[in-house]
Amino acid sequence: MTARLRAIGVCAAAAVVAIGLVERDRFVAAQDDDIRGVVTSAAGPEAGVWVIAETQDLDTRFRKIVVTDDAGRFLVPDLPAGAYEVWVRGYGLTDSAKLPARPGDELELTATAAATPHDAAQIYPANYWYSLLEVPPAGDFPGTGRQGNGIGETMRTQADWIDRLKDGCQLCHQLGNQATREMPMLDLDDFDSAVEAWDYRIRAGQNGPAMTVEINRMGRSRALQLYADWTDRIAAGELPPAPPRPQGKERNLVLSMWAWGHPRGMVHDEITTDKRNPTLNANGPVYGVGGAGLVITDPNTHQSVRMDLPTRIERAPRGTSYEGSSTAVPSLYWGDEPVNLRSRAAHNPMLDGKGRLWITQAVRPNDVPRWCLEGSDHPSARYYPIQHRAESRQLSYYDPESGEFELIDTCYFTHHLQFADDDDDTLWLSGSTEAVDWLNTRLYDETGDERAAQGWCPTVIDTNGDGRITRPWNEPNAMGEVEMDPVRDTRIGSLDKFKRAYGVIPHPDGSVWITRRFDVPGRLIRLDPGDNPPQSCISEVYEPPYDPDGDPHEWGFGPRGIDVDTDGLIWTALGGSGHLASFDRSKCTVLNGPTATGQHCKEGWTLYPTPGPKLKGVEGSANADYHYYNWVDQFDTLGLGANVPIANGTSSDALLALDPDSGEWVVMRVPYPLGFYSRGLDGRIDDPNAGWKGRGVWSSFNTGSPFHIEGGKGTTSEIVRFQMRPHPLAN
Repeated sequence: MTARLRAIGVCAAAAVVAIGLVERDRFVAAQDDDIRGVVTSAAGPEAGVWVIAETQDLDTRFRKIVVTDDAGRFLVPDLPAGAYEVWVRGYGLTDSAKLPARPGDELELTATAAATPHDAAQIYPANYWYSLLEVPPAGDFPGTGRQGNGIGETMRTQADWIDRLKDGCQLCHQLGNQATREMPMLDLDDFDSAVEAWDYRIRAGQNGPAMTVEINRMGRSRALQLYADWTDRIAAGELPPAPPRPQGKERNLVLSMWAWGHPRGMVHDEITTDKRNPTLNANGPVYGVGGAGLVITDPNTHQSVRMDLPTRIERAPRGTSYEGSSTAVPSLYWGDEPVNLRSRAAHNPMLDGKGRLWITQAVRPNDVPRWCLEGSDHPSARYYPIQHRAESRQLSYYDPESGEFELIDTCYFTHHLQFADDDDDTLWLSGSTEAVDWLNTRLYDETGDERAAQGWCPTVIDTNGDGRITRPWNEPNAMGEVEMDPVRDTRIGSLDKFKRAYGVIPHPDGSVWITRRFDVPGRLIRLDPGDNPPQSCISEVYEPPYDPDGDPHEWGFGPRGIDVDTDGLIWTALGGSGHLASFDRSKCTVLNGPTATGQHCKEGWTLYPTPGPKLKGVEGSANADYHYYNWVDQFDTLGLGANVPIANGTSSDALLALDPDSGEWVVMRVPYPLGFYSRGLDGRIDDPNAGWKGRGVWSSFNTGSPFHIEGGKGTTSEIVRFQMRPHPLAN
């Protein structure tokens, strides 16, 4: 035992001695860069609790987190040299004292049971608290508006309301965390009621107008009453159910975390490697983009840098206080202080086979170039001229070798992006259901011609069943609604900015799939480019099982993320209904024709309810978590097996890995700081011969409100590596 060994009570000491005598041969010896030990309380060894080792001695704040085994033992492996604080967090406990330690030390950590259930609940994930929110009963739908029951008239069913509750309110940050359930930045005595306080809060800050639009769509008066009731009940002492401690494989998890980003700027998404080749950029930096611009963290040197993104032409700056607007309320955290970050609406990054970082971002003002529109000689514009006249995001890439950016104009909205595994290194982009878009990066590299290298196909389905797309077709109105003529094909896209495409993934069969995230139940759209796009393009549409007159327990709704496994099975996160879902097109008996408009292949779907408590009053499966995106671990970068699908547990501080064969979940919780809000993830293999240490999955705190994270104002995002070792004491 080292000089840093800590004394504990007589009973606990006896338990530790017994563990040492009986289990010593099973305890892996600590190395010079490990910290090991045991956690006990008055009740004995504490199993399934987190041990956190954190240091400020590196250029970035750094920590590692592990879970104790059945006997309360822990081993924090591979720590860089430095002075650490080590402490314990666990469900049913209060946080332990932070003890000083260095790599090579052996510790005995004392845990203390929480004095009250209220004290214990302070570290529960946000979705457990959010589950106390009571949604309107199914019998109150459809909504009858302000003069009726206060529910928005577009809310046809309870599922519509829940979908907006999630995709409108949980879209940017957690709900249920301390910042939202207690509203500590407000003096509640300044308001006559919780309804008034919530009305003020929703209008506050740069995103106040957007939040106002969403709550108005749900039905402002009714939603405010429900949120006020939620916070009033919590203030009066109502508590959520207790989450389970990590079990089984969950105890093998090792988390490594580096601070990155900016206190005012969110990191929207990260990337570590080429999705098609998980060894690309091995041991290299991690990249993130978003409201903080471009952030880069080197996990080997523990250094992080941030840079603003360039543009071709400056657009008018976005205000922060919205003077003159009826919704103008200063930020509760920052007042009218300007952000002063040039992020150019950066949204999503992706690495190509050359190690270049591709980014969807704004490179010009919103007006669409004339060469994209009616009258242009561009091949795609001749077939289908772009219908919208404004867009907010185009494309760029950053070359790490030169440190230079390349800006690329596009005719279409860009949102997410994925490379196909083809000779052209085709980059497929989502953004609008009006069209599916691509950039031939091989051709662009050879010519530098951004116009010749790009194209798009309108999303037209073969509703007349002749096996091809012919004009004229049934054309949707601005809201995406179509009057069907059965002798024609049908374009299913929409110009409505709220009905854009979201996720995108190329399929091994050469098709490309996108998700449409707005309107219950939402859609998957498959585009087959054919041999001569755009003329040869043909689309199909598939909706999750949904029948407003049927059993809501069988519903799925709200597809956002999308990915594919190496066998061609599509996976999508249903953020509204609380599922991770697979779709197998090979099971469909109907692919086109007049009935192939969405609900024609329920047999292709398998819905897996995600773990966690349900919202109060829900008729169906919708839980309180939110699944922003999902990803398939095609190459077993985590260690749970190839093709394991993983959903973002965006409101549960977790990544959720599914075993499709058993239906069992591995909940990979990030317990500290509270507020792990992830949007994307990917996996990288740094050394295929190094076992679990040579691989891992990466994700980030991607909240739009970093100041809501535990630590409050001034806190930045964190990049997190998830590694799964063979047992809780492996080093």
